[in-house]
Amino acid sequence: MELPLVVGVDGSDGCLPAVDWAVDEAARHGLPLRLVYGSLWELYEGHTPSVGPGRPARRVMADHIVASAAERAGRRNPDVKVSAEVLLADATDALLQEGNNATAVITGSRGRGELKGLLLGSVGLTVAARAHCPVVVVRGDKAGLSGTHERILLGAGDPDTSEEATRYAFREAEARGCLLDVVRAWRRPAHETADTAVAAEAPGRDHEERASAELDELLRDAMADHPGVRVQRTTVEGPARKALVHRSAAADLVIVGARRRQGHFGLQLGRVAHTLLHHAQCPVAVVPQRV
Repeated sequence: MELPLVVGVDGSDGCLPAVDWAVDEAARHGLPLRLVYGSLWELYEGHTPSVGPGRPARRVMADHIVASAAERAGRRNPDVKVSAEVLLADATDALLQEGNNATAVITGSRGRGELKGLLLGSVGLTVAARAHCPVVVVRGDKAGLSGTHERILLGAGDPDTSEEATRYAFREAEARGCLLDVVRAWRRPAHETADTAVAAEAPGRDHEERASAELDELLRDAMADHPGVRVQRTTVEGPARKALVHRSAAADLVIVGARRRQGHFGLQLGRVAHTLLHHAQCPVAVVPQRV
């Protein structure tokens, strides 16, 4: 049985693009869609007005939100199997728990009650930083959300963080029939100055060649498993986060890996993923690699 795509809904404007994106993704991969609203309404049952016997207003609102989201999903693609549920948990805990039995968790960039001006809401950030399945935060401009670029962007880091992300990227590019743009950034050691590199170009070439070889190694198995995927591979000098944010303007999805250490419960998110979640111009997928 295929695990569903789980979407967090909360009635905010930010969750609507996430629902639409998730419906398209579910159709693309032939997966069911599960809409989840996390609410601690029972804790407030004695302090909120009731609507009818035994139905607090908060529960009525939660039921209305998931029903509206399910209706929206059905209108967008009636062939996608949709289920919806209100869970007794706060939004973050609900999505993290659901992620244990999901192909991926999908959230909007900001939810209800988030302060205006926030680049990314706390729920999306925390879920992306802690979930043990891929998490997609749906953000970006109209072109990135609609998938018109026909390009997937993979930020290729070290093998211990990028192996799962690489496999995810190839599956995504294959399902979409689009180009996979793979970027590996490299930097000179701090003790090697730009003047030194000008005086002797060999050190810079060495670093670039090493990055290229590491990229070849990372892609080898996935390219063999997905021979039909068109791959554009690039090595760039400089911070990976800047290069990927820039290239996200011409992508439909940017994918990066993240370490997930067993028994570690804090936020497990590197600087590259953190920057993309706040600044990318298209949806961002964070794919965990267990170490």
